[in-house]
Amino acid sequence: MFDIEYKGANTVVIVTKKATLVADPRLSVAGLKDVNIKGAVELATEARFATNGQDARILIEGPGEYGVADFDILGIGAQRHLDTEGQELLGTMYRIEFGDVRIGLLGNIYEKLSDDRLEELGVLDILILPVGGNGYTLDATGAANLVRRINPKVVIPVHYADSSLAYEVHQDDLELFVKELGAPVETVPKYKVKGLATLPATLTVVEITRS
Repeated sequence: MFDIEYKGANTVVIVTKKATLVADPRLSVAGLKDVNIKGAVELATEARFATNGQDARILIEGPGEYGVADFDILGIGAQRHLDTEGQELLGTMYRIEFGDVRIGLLGNIYEKLSDDRLEELGVLDILILPVGGNGYTLDATGAANLVRRINPKVVIPVHYADSSLAYEVHQDDLELFVKELGAPVETVPKYKVKGLATLPATLTVVEITRS
């Protein structure tokens, strides 16, 4: 069993009984306080989203296979949305496994993900991806297309319009993505997962209220 919490921008926290994983904890880039990483697994989809604090259990910010705490993690190099083809891969997307559940964390990647990269990600049950668009992240259409290609059971959208955050560029409202995808929406303060068997039978958007 684990919980997923949303802190704003691309920042999510995954909490099990024995461990905590914090993804992209440097929220100060969006005008909020950085998330505490003391004793946690710190995961960064880009180097600039890491706090590089000495209190983390481990910092993961690139491709590779990692087994730490309760998590099995695969990092895969990815082209960022702002980069051009052929440029050095400066982004990392992740598959995070806990028990029998596989979570995909994409970050601000380019929407035209290759079949080879999709194959590396493998089967995902929960997909966490940005949807705000406007040249910085995946937009509603690009995000929805990726969801259809990956075909998870649950989609957790992040990095969309929020008046409390100071994004570098305007981000679109979550409703645009929801309309584009056309899937039912569940809104929760945190997403509690007991196991694979408890996930929805059909694709569901889970909106986690920012905490």
